[in-house]
Amino acid sequence: MKKIFLVVFSILLIDQILKIYIKTHFELGNGVSIFPFFWILFVENPGMAYGFYLGNGYYGKILLSILRFFLVCLIFLFLYKNVKKGSSNYLTIPTSLILSGAMGNFLDSALYGLLFNTGTVYSKEHHKWIPYLGISKINYFSGGYASFMKGCVVDMFYFPIMDTHFPDWIPFVGGFHFQFFKPVFNVSDMSIFIGVILFLIFKNRIKNVKFL
Repeated sequence: MKKIFLVVFSILLIDQILKIYIKTHFELGNGVSIFPFFWILFVENPGMAYGFYLGNGYYGKILLSILRFFLVCLIFLFLYKNVKKGSSNYLTIPTSLILSGAMGNFLDSALYGLLFNTGTVYSKEHHKWIPYLGISKINYFSGGYASFMKGCVVDMFYFPIMDTHFPDWIPFVGGFHFQFFKPVFNVSDMSIFIGVILFLIFKNRIKNVKFL
């Protein structure tokens, strides 16, 4: 159990330190190029990965935050039961990675609206999410930019490996703008992705799983 706690705590710590640093040192939409194909680019995501939403405005935001909370609880319970049963690392390590990522993004959506003075907010008048100018500050005791469960997830890793237009003379795709890889993500997203990949790689070695 100590090993699992160390994995979860370490990923959460790295994730939150990096997010808070980016939020308090970068303006929204700005970043720095580490390599031509790798940027640190600050964006805020009010929805799920790849820009998906569960509903419009804060209704969908709160619904997503509640869903994240229940997923964290279910994953934790699943992991706890299998650790107590003595399941192998082929099961517990990937589950720990997924739990860490789910917890990291839940903390953003649940608490960042309370913690920071500025953030992306929803305009009922314009029916869209409105960005902000300047650099955010931690402003917990004076009130944040949104209430509990209404914060946005901080993303920062951007890999524009390919960004080009196909020439007009190419059949079917001529004039089409192609970009790979477009989504901006964070440590939590990486942790979930790696956990899922490890599950797929070692699925044949995972036995006697105890479900809820």
